[in-house]
Amino acid sequence: MKSDHKARGSRGEELAARFLKKQGYKILETNYRCALGEIDIIARHKKVLAFVEVKTRTSTAFGHPKSAVTPKKQRKISMVALEYLKKNRKLDQPARFDVVSILSDGEDPKIEIIQNAFELAYP
Repeated sequence: MKSDHKARGSRGEELAARFLKKQGYKILETNYRCALGEIDIIARHKKVLAFVEVKTRTSTAFGHPKSAVTPKKQRKISMVALEYLKKNRKLDQPARFDVVSILSDGEDPKIEIIQNAFELAYP
């Protein structure tokens, strides 16, 4: 069961990266990890650095995928993003948080991007 969940997540991240590229995003990093956590995709869209969380589900039985980016998850992503900006000396870089929602119950996944999905959240 755990490996199915992980495989679905990996497939969703691959779909999201392809989708983002078609939308004009340049993928800089995938699965960026640090001691504070992980960000699925870091990309440049126009002149803005986008920290992208990808959520994939096979149904809406437990809610829409984008609803899984809870305030707690937003705080965690925010902290990882700040760490990335500090480490890479990009604190003056315009940045935002996007969410890619994938509903995949078969061959034709429904992919939606929510730009500026949430503001920087502090613990």
